[in-house]
This record gives sequence, C-alpha cells and structure tokens, in this order.
Amino acid sequence: MNAPDPRFAPPAMPAALLAALTERFGARCSTALAVREQHGRDESIFDVPPPQAVVFAENEAEVAFVVQQAAAHQVPVIPFGAGSSLEGHLLAVRGGISLDVNRMNALVSLNAEDLTVTVQPGITRKQLNEAIKHEGLFFPIDPGADASLGGMAATRASGTNAVRYGTMRENVLGLRFVNARGEVVRTGSRAKKSSAGYDLTRLLVGSEGTLGVITELTLKLYPLPQAVSAAICFFPSIDAAVQTAMQVIQMGVPIARCELLDANAIRAVNLHDKLGLREAPMLLMEFHGTEGSVAEQAATVQELASEHGGEAFEWATTPEARTRLWAARHHAYFSALQTRPGCRSITTDTCVPISRLAESINVSVAEADAAGLPYFIVGHVGDGNFHLAYLLDPAKPEERETAERLSQQMVARALRLGGTCTGEHGIGLHKQGFLVDETGEEAVAMMRAVKAALDPQGLFNPGKVFATQP
Repeated sequence: MNAPDPRFAPPAMPAALLAALTERFGARCSTALAVREQHGRDESIFDVPPPQAVVFAENEAEVAFVVQQAAAHQVPVIPFGAGSSLEGHLLAVRGGISLDVNRMNALVSLNAEDLTVTVQPGITRKQLNEAIKHEGLFFPIDPGADASLGGMAATRASGTNAVRYGTMRENVLGLRFVNARGEVVRTGSRAKKSSAGYDLTRLLVGSEGTLGVITELTLKLYPLPQAVSAAICFFPSIDAAVQTAMQVIQMGVPIARCELLDANAIRAVNLHDKLGLREAPMLLMEFHGTEGSVAEQAATVQELASEHGGEAFEWATTPEARTRLWAARHHAYFSALQTRPGCRSITTDTCVPISRLAESINVSVAEADAAGLPYFIVGHVGDGNFHLAYLLDPAKPEERETAERLSQQMVARALRLGGTCTGEHGIGLHKQGFLVDETGEEAVAMMRAVKAALDPQGLFNPGKVFATQP
C-alpha cells in the first residue's frame, strides 16, 4: 500500500463524542486500528487515513443517535455497507465515524401479492433472494458483488440484469432515512406509482451517502421466470461481439442478460475457476420467460451471432451450469487481479447510447493496446455499459499516470458520444471533474444547493460527488 495521501489529514475526534458513543454502544464502538482500516478502504486506487471510529448500528434509533451526536460535534458520518464500491465512496477524507449497518439485515415485511418487500439496508441481494425464493419471487438487480441493498440504493446500482429489469432507480419504491438533524424521514409507499410532491426517493437513490443514512427500503419484486437458459458464444473480435449485442437490442429481443468478456478476462477466469473456455471475446447471455419464448429468443440471438462470426454456441439450462458460468463472470475482477500479484486496478465504467457502443469500445481497446498496460474488459453491453480495468503496479507512478490518462480519454469519448461518465459505479472521489463535464456547472451548482439545504454542516460523507466548496 502507498503512503496515505497528505491532502487528507482529518482533525482529531472530540473526546466527548467518543465517550458518548462508547457509553451507548460499548464494544460496538471501535477505535481499533484493524477495524478502522477495514472500514477505510474500498476497491479504489486511493490511500486515505481510516475513520477515527467505527460504530456498528443494529436499528434505526441507533443510527439516529449516532447522527445526532455527530451533528452536535460537527463530525462526519460515512455510511458503510459491504465495502465493495470502486470510486472511493467509503473513504474518510475528513475523518469521522464509519457507521456500519451490516447488522441491520432483517426482512421487515414481504407482500408477495403486491410483488413488494421491505428490508433493512444491511441485507445483501443474495440474502434477500434466498429468503423470498420459496414464494416464487426474486429481486433482479445484480451488480456482481454481494452488495448490501442500502449501498446498492445509495450508488444507484444496476448490473447484469439491468437490460431487462432496470436499475435500483426503477426498483426502489420508498425509503426511510435519517437526515442531518437525526430525524427519521419516510419517502414513497408500496404503490407502484405516485404524483405526490417532489420525488425524495429518487433524490436519495444515487446520492452516495451524502444526503442521509438509509435505514429501510421498499423494493419491487418479480416472479421467478418459468424457464431460464444461459448461453455463451465466442467471436473473432470484440467488435463482432458488440455488433451482435447491438442488433439483439435494436431488434427488441427481450434478453435478460447480455455480458461481454474480452480474451483477457476469459484468461483470468479460466485460471481462477478452471473453466477451460476458449480465450476469445465472448458474450454470456441469459433468457427468461416461458419454455417457448426462451427458445424463440435464443434462436434469434444464435442466428444474429452467426452473421458476425459467432461460433461454439453452448447452452447451460441447469441451475448448476448457469451458476458456474455467472460465478465466473462475477469473479472476473478478482480473477484478473490475481494475474498480476500485488497490482491495483483503476476501473472505469462508461455508458453510451447502444448505437455508439462499438465505437466507444473499439477505440478504448486500441488505446489500451497501444499503451501496453495490462487490462481486461467486462460489460453489460445490452444497455451500452462496459467496464475497462487497467492493472497497475502501485510502486510505479508512471503506470498510474498511464491508467488515469486512458481512463480520462475513455470518459471524454463517452461524453462526446452522448453517454455518461459512469453507468453504475458512481462519482465518489474519482470522477468529480467528469460530473462537471457531463452536466455543466449550473447543474452541479444546483446539486450543491440541495446538499447545503439538506446537510448544511456537510455531515454526510463529505468530499464525495463534489467537493463541499467549488
């Protein structure tokens, strides 16, 4: 690990605040270095001093107490879920309290007839789906990591199923959260739509922990499909694979998942998961529906793939075979890290209109190849979103400079093509300048005004999305 960045030097925590937290939480308030370091690091490239304390909350009242005490002493609060974010969201750039809500992982109520569920923020997507599968229901948002639902809402996560089921933005019906005064606020309801006032739910979804601490979520559920089939297909080039994915979407095929892995990603998952897949660009697809509709979708996609040189079409119809393939896809990031021991990753995700996806990926690949830095690509290409991860030696500053330059070029290209600087990772610390490029100074000024109105002390996760001051 590099030395902590000297720009981030938090002030000391008031002794009175620490005493109040210790009195209320006992051993659930920790200042142990190992605990603080665990909560002061995510998957980003930044090295920042850890928070000064970690509090493990078990209910909404405890969250409110922490916020009230922190507000009284003007100390930051950083909500903490699974810790799987990629853009520095969890880092204590101004010190303060990491508020861990993982113990708040209850399923509060299940309304199977209405296809809704209410949960606490610490429950993970796998835990939720395991709890509701006996009702024939599932929650489709799958960002890859077994992330907490509160964190997924805070970062507006999407993932592999977004092409059919949407993102967290479309699937969160309502919230409860603790505001900067330590008050509990309720937004939304179990109804599927509403025209009542400002949409505070969507304001919190994607706010990256900067406007409040989510304590409860009401989510949409979906019936488990009657038939599910996964398929893989290999292509002579990334362009051929992307062209196939584009045509699948443009023809209106209701594919559930459409994932791209380049040869570098395949090589990594082969080593990690012993799959023996051909080391060539691959589409990993999944079809949901009735037996007949799944067969029809698959036949259409297979025909389109063959027109672009796709071959070795293989099916996985059993749950075990599908799980093995998707586990490999979800392991791609950590599998790739193991191909270069000790490396760190700068992972950039962009999203562009589907018609510009091939151009965006092809130029990005050419630039990465020319730079000579190891990389891999995975992408939710069904909705125009892809991730390019550059693997760098943290002891070589020139490699980080190269990776940052490539990342900046890739993001700038996405913006020129009518896309966004981040499809699902969020802004965090890493992409604040790109937010201005994408939305303009006027829009960012409005975001600052919202932040100042709802959190005038800058209490919640300061320094993220944009600096507190311009």
